[in-house]
Amino acid sequence: MTIIFLLIGISLLVALLFLGAFLWAVRSGQYEDDYTPSVRMLFDDENPE
Repeated sequence: MTIIFLLIGISLLVALLFLGAFLWAVRSGQYEDDYTPSVRMLFDDENPE
């Protein structure tokens, strides 16, 4: 029974770490540019050889 409480605690800690990493990414501007990735493939230059 003790192992169940230990696993629940560890899983909550990991979930909070992922939530913190996601919030940090949002606040630091990782998801600001949503236009460029969709048109980057249209302007991809090929290297003529």
